[in-house]
Amino acid sequence: MTIYSQGMYRRRILQGAVTAALVSGALLRAPAASASPCRGPQPRPAGELPYSDFGLTATAEAVTEGVDLRGKTALVTGCNSGLGLETMRVLAQRGAHVIGTARTAEKAAAACSSISGKTTPLVAELSDFSSIEQCAIAARKLGMPIDMLICNAGIMALPQLTLSQGIELQFLVNHLGHFLLTTRLLEQVKAAEQGRIVILSSCAHQLAPPQGIDFDNLDGSRGYVGWTAYGRSKLANGLFAMELSRRLAQTRVTANAVHPGVINTNLGRHLPQDDRAKDDSAFDKNIPQGAATQCYVAANPIAAPISGQYFVDCNPAQANEKMYDVELAARLWEVSEQLIAQRLS
Repeated sequence: MTIYSQGMYRRRILQGAVTAALVSGALLRAPAASASPCRGPQPRPAGELPYSDFGLTATAEAVTEGVDLRGKTALVTGCNSGLGLETMRVLAQRGAHVIGTARTAEKAAAACSSISGKTTPLVAELSDFSSIEQCAIAARKLGMPIDMLICNAGIMALPQLTLSQGIELQFLVNHLGHFLLTTRLLEQVKAAEQGRIVILSSCAHQLAPPQGIDFDNLDGSRGYVGWTAYGRSKLANGLFAMELSRRLAQTRVTANAVHPGVINTNLGRHLPQDDRAKDDSAFDKNIPQGAATQCYVAANPIAAPISGQYFVDCNPAQANEKMYDVELAARLWEVSEQLIAQRLS
């Protein structure tokens, strides 16, 4: 998730957009930084869970040091830049065969050829259900289990309402696209010795509407605020991971959501350049550190038995209570299936 300038913070406060202030660089740099959902001590969930010694500054290489991924296969969406590229690089470095997806064949091929190790480029335009179906077919044709499915790609805080197939674009790309890809590849993940599904959420899931998912506004017809829509999509990512964990409880597959950190990546490309942070003080991690949590959950042995959790800084943390709402998660799954079926029919 990307952070923006103090000027943006003042303007949005004046406009009454308090939700955007929660993720503004000004608030994160203020003395009361712990008030932000992206800062401060992360409470741990109840129950006995294995914890690592890794934290805020751990890197993807550090959390996978000594992990042998030879003979394993990973699929990483959004492999062409930022956290996706670093995740692909490190997993391939550890011996995994990485299927890297991007919006175009050219981007996927360029990313895969830029790193060492075994890779296969595939196209997955996450706003296009037909493209996702073709990607899943191509991945299945490779004829191998998928040990690590990492739903990394996303878009953030579009300033104007943008629809595709009648659905707000952030919800479509961040949630529905990954929902379709994951459900189409579940049998390949189940075929792995111990499949792991990692879905990138964000601390911004706390910016979702009060009801969590406003199912009557997925087309923006009842109003649109970019940060709220982004928060809704990130809450949907978390709800999806929790519901997956429940549905896969009798299998060897785990499913978890992660907050990667506050990182200066291409994720913020849709926001005005004047509102971009001018220095690195607004960010809590660089890209190698930002890729650490998803690599940890996907590959580190300590995380192997953990499922249905929200990870921050390579350890389970407590998310907003809406992420654990079983009825909301079940309804989201049902609505997601309906929306996809309507558009693929």
